[in-house]
Amino acid sequence: MAMDPITQEILLDWFVDLETPEGLRAELIEGELVITPVPDGHHEHCISGIVGQMHRRSVTEIQFSGNKGLKLRNAEGSPQDHVIPDGTIAPRERRLFRGADPWMPCDGVAMVLEVTSTRPKADRESKRRCYARGGIPLYLLLDRDDSAITLFSTPERGDYREHLTRPLGKPLPLPAPFAFDLETVDFL
Repeated sequence: MAMDPITQEILLDWFVDLETPEGLRAELIEGELVITPVPDGHHEHCISGIVGQMHRRSVTEIQFSGNKGLKLRNAEGSPQDHVIPDGTIAPRERRLFRGADPWMPCDGVAMVLEVTSTRPKADRESKRRCYARGGIPLYLLLDRDDSAITLFSTPERGDYREHLTRPLGKPLPLPAPFAFDLETVDFL
């Protein structure tokens, strides 16, 4: 539902000042306030496995931030999106996280990572669109319900134009700046 500019501004101001209870995280996604609980152990196991491979195998040295707040371009008629990916990855040489505000712009982010949990539809659809609108080159989605991993690429006009999906258990090739095959057997 489209909001008038004053309503958008009021919602955004309220959201930025929101104090989320410990153990929960709050996001503003396409004008909707989304509160999510602490993830389960399998969720964290998957993230840890992906990040470990990225640190060991990526041809570009990386920086990783779990649960980093990103400010992204808004959907039409909505306030600016404020999204917290499960993982934000950037080339180490960019030093994006040093001195960054809690909600930082996404310029220089090479890839964001999500592992589905309590709201898989948001990870598959609205968050995907948010990351594409922000111009983040790569979005890696490990979909536990579908036992698949998808790499979205080529953000354009509010969505990703390309995607490559592999069933868990099969390797997923990651392009530059990472340039290695991500092993997914351990995520089954």
